[in-house]
Amino acid sequence: MSRDALKTLFHPFDTGVIDPPGEGERVLFLGAEAGYRLPRDFSASIAAVQPLKSLHRALEAARVDVTPLAEGEGYDAALVLCGKHKGENEDRIAEALKRTRGGALIVVAGGKEDGIQPLRKKIGKFGWDGDSLPKYHGVAFWFTRPEDVSEAVSALAKVPVRVDGLFEASPGMFSHDRVDAGSELLASRLPKDLTGHAADFGAGWGYLSVMLAHASPGLKGIDLFEVDYEALEAARVNMTANAPSTPARFYWHDLTTEETRDKYDLIVMNPPFHEGHAAEPSLGAAIIKSAAKALKHGGKLMLVANRGLPYEQVLAENFKESGETCRNARFKVLWAKR
Repeated sequence: MSRDALKTLFHPFDTGVIDPPGEGERVLFLGAEAGYRLPRDFSASIAAVQPLKSLHRALEAARVDVTPLAEGEGYDAALVLCGKHKGENEDRIAEALKRTRGGALIVVAGGKEDGIQPLRKKIGKFGWDGDSLPKYHGVAFWFTRPEDVSEAVSALAKVPVRVDGLFEASPGMFSHDRVDAGSELLASRLPKDLTGHAADFGAGWGYLSVMLAHASPGLKGIDLFEVDYEALEAARVNMTANAPSTPARFYWHDLTTEETRDKYDLIVMNPPFHEGHAAEPSLGAAIIKSAAKALKHGGKLMLVANRGLPYEQVLAENFKESGETCRNARFKVLWAKR
């Protein structure tokens, strides 16, 4: 079932409050997700953008024209579906402004839990012609793109952050403005003598891979798997800058549904356990099971998790041996052997 924000986004077209774009027009759909139904007379072509591999694959399955990053310019309209990250939502509006023509219609929607009301007020301060409509526990608002958008784009576009003076990350990525404390704990326990092949499952912007390369400089190589295309590109930059002598390969990959091609001597991970706003420990469990399939016999998994997450059972069920390396007030480092 598609989430309510999708229905909120198309509601102004469904009700005739705003006219749908017609034949021959081009619409950019940022943050697109599968499951939407085009309103009557909405006959424009849609160029969807979705950097998360899992959602991207669902759009492909629905035969939607989709790319991980926005391309092209001069669009006649733009749709912006908001998520839970404020900076990412603002950046999508900036992207819509940059890639549409003057006079284009831009429609933005999100749930109340996505911070749509503060976002609507912030955009309203630019004084553009538009309106809003609440529906399905969310709000859709729209405005006409002015000719000069330079000031708005400068105010809304996300700016890459330097973390510890070494790493590049951006709003919307996990722990984009600091090293995650759980990952830091795991990094302190990484092996110093590994000479085989390693993988980082859910690599994010590449912190654990860089730290593993530093801990075991004799590594044959590290493969980084990440569902977020933009985070993976940041990881590529960070590995090149901080571990240039370690061979690295980068895979835009949904570990919950796609198997890896190779087998590894070591897999490290700080598995995600949120999908949207809800905690989903099953997400981390699925990636742990994926790691069990991707390890060589005798290979080792090392992971960090919040102390309350029940990963011990899934480790016991999928590995020959498993245990705990250490813990602190918030996190625990677990290991398992294939």
